[in-house]
Amino acid sequence: MKLFSIESPLFKFFDRLWDLIKLNFFWLICSLPLVTIGASTAAAFSITLHMADDTEGYIVKPFFKAFKENLKKGIPMGIIFLIGGYALYLLFQLAFKAEKYEGWFLAAAIILAVLLYTGFVYSFALLARYENGFIATIMNSYRISIRYIGRTLLLAVLIALETGLFIWNIPLMAVGSLIAPSCIMLTISGFALKIFKELEKMPGAVTNPEMLQNDGSDENFSIDDGDVR
Repeated sequence: MKLFSIESPLFKFFDRLWDLIKLNFFWLICSLPLVTIGASTAAAFSITLHMADDTEGYIVKPFFKAFKENLKKGIPMGIIFLIGGYALYLLFQLAFKAEKYEGWFLAAAIILAVLLYTGFVYSFALLARYENGFIATIMNSYRISIRYIGRTLLLAVLIALETGLFIWNIPLMAVGSLIAPSCIMLTISGFALKIFKELEKMPGAVTNPEMLQNDGSDENFSIDDGDVR
């Protein structure tokens, strides 16, 4: 029956689901030391970017190859993200438990949350796709977030909805433990890939990207001094 053929939508759905489960497992295993979570996340994005482009092949070998390639830059970027996340947690704790200045702590927490989101939402996808320094990668994420603010806000809503879905109840939490991180990374990759391709086509964009520069006009918004992987 066509429903059960390898070309059927049902087969493709379960094939993609199995890929996400495998990717989630390897991401989790390689992130367990915590210090390697940045490299592991960049490696996972190298896979989800191909998924978003419908060009993925095998999962295991490309993942570990990308993990090894991103260790040097992914480790410090991951550490910055972890420190920022912990600082955000402390600020929210102070905002809800402090007897004084709780408003100031809440305002600081919101500002830090915005900075972390805009600085990191595209960072690991950028690290997976381009050969850049990790500081330049974070700055590029800020620039993209500002340039494409509408898409970035929509992406934030989708990430929040996915996260809420996976923690809605116990059965969904069980499903989330298998695929939640990889699903969220695939969602981000879909947005990021479209943006990257638009930037690469703009006049002034080159094959060797490092910094995304914007002086207010699309013609000068480009990627310089790096390499597209």
